Amino acid sequence: MSSKLQVLTPQNSQIIFIDQQPQMAFGVQSIDRQVLKNNVVGLAKAARIFNIPTTITTVETDSFSGNTFPELLAVVPDNDILERTSMNSWDDQNVRDALAKHAADGRKKIVVAGLWTEVCNTTFALSCMNDTDYEIYMVADASGGTSVDAHKYAMDRMVQAGVVPVTWQQVLLEWQRDWARKQTYEAVTSLVKEHSGAYGMGIDYAVTHVHGGAERVSHGKRIGPNPAK
Repeated sequence: MSSKLQVLTPQNSQIIFIDQQPQMAFGVQSIDRQVLKNNVVGLAKAARIFNIPTTITTVETDSFSGNTFPELLAVVPDNDILERTSMNSWDDQNVRDALAKHAADGRKKIVVAGLWTEVCNTTFALSCMNDTDYEIYMVADASGGTSVDAHKYAMDRMVQAGVVPVTWQQVLLEWQRDWARKQTYEAVTSLVKEHSGAYGMGIDYAVTHVHGGAERVSHGKRIGPNPAK
């Protein structure tokens, strides 16, 4: 059986964030950049909930790309940041060693979110798969390219080579898998409320207006209506 038929689990996965830095984001035109950052941070929080080993790597931080998004670093404040000169993360031994350490524990499914899709993500994915038996799961909506076409055709090229395309919420829910897993239920639904747009709004509505639960924030009194005379 192909291992790609095995779903992502908290035991078989690790994650790498590649070049989630402002100068790289400035060039992104394939996705709204605020949506991109929301998705990146949501994915990082998902990894934290399920104790997924997380690698963060950056390129030319001081001379060009700037510091990693602070919202991402706040999720994993104790993580080392692996600095590189090469656009291809696979060219850096520290990155290879970090991934190999967790792959040795059976975590050979590498979830990837990076900038830019057509450069740093593609070269990493192809080189990594060429040299190892790792599988790459490319998070399309937590990655971005310099144009819609650049992102699309890079994703197409990677898929042709065997990369598995996913979205950040898909990864989150695949890790959760079963709502009977109560140890992560509250954390996952809280994450969804914060980062999943309409899905999260729907949960808030269901809690208050379907199940009669309390609102999740306190606020001032609701006053009115008071039609003007």
